[in-house]
Amino acid sequence: MSSPLLARKGRQQQRYDNQLRLVAGVEVLMVTSPGRLDLVFPKGGWENDETAGEAACREALEEAGVRGTLNDTALGVWEFRSKSTQKACSLEGTCKGYMFALEVTEELDCYPEKDSRDRKWVTI
Repeated sequence: MSSPLLARKGRQQQRYDNQLRLVAGVEVLMVTSPGRLDLVFPKGGWENDETAGEAACREALEEAGVRGTLNDTALGVWEFRSKSTQKACSLEGTCKGYMFALEVTEELDCYPEKDSRDRKWVTI
């Protein structure tokens, strides 16, 4: 018989640094699609003259206005059907996506798609 999983209560054991409480968590940056309010991860086409990681960095800059340090190992790879792109070179709009983690070091005030997208940091 295993013991039940219980949430910790109180702050007696929590860590502090110079009177600041240290919090562990994850934030991700999402953007709106042009003309819509729903949030998506920055993504886009992978061009012939770049690696998948370089494409991810370029898309993050173009769509969200951020630069940073890329973790070269993809978080995941998945296949999906594009709702908008169906061409002869992409069978029935089938796409393969590569998701990377980018540790953001710079948020720009001005970036290529600023006027058509909003960006939002989301805690997960």
